[in-house]
Amino acid sequence: MADIIRVHVEQVGLTNSLGAVRGHTVPIDRPTAKGGTDQGVMGGELILMAVGGCFMSNLLAAVNVREANVSNVRITVEGTLESAPPRYTAIVMRVEADYDDRETMEKLVTIAERGCINTNTLKKAVDLTVEVGERSPAAS
Repeated sequence: MADIIRVHVEQVGLTNSLGAVRGHTVPIDRPTAKGGTDQGVMGGELILMAVGGCFMSNLLAAVNVREANVSNVRITVEGTLESAPPRYTAIVMRVEADYDDRETMEKLVTIAERGCINTNTLKKAVDLTVEVGERSPAAS
């Protein structure tokens, strides 16, 4: 039987809301330039953050289980936004970190990509790419 994950989003102001799950909350709003009050991130931005966060969680788990010499992991997620209707048509994640061995880093990224709920979900809807940045020497 499939697991169900449930989140709640509740209006808290004229243009803003609060997302909640497991006791955690995230403010959601539109920027003032789009008629909001800029009290939080936009839902479309949350998608990109969620992709990066899910991927990061899986990557750090893979690093820790393998005791890999990887630190200071940073992920930049960029979405190509189209209109009519507004949607992301491509998402690129760039993973940068301090590491010694590129082959190991690429293997860890592959493991994280395969384990990430969000990348697995979105790959069938958008052109989703994950890249490994240039090597930085791992911290000793």
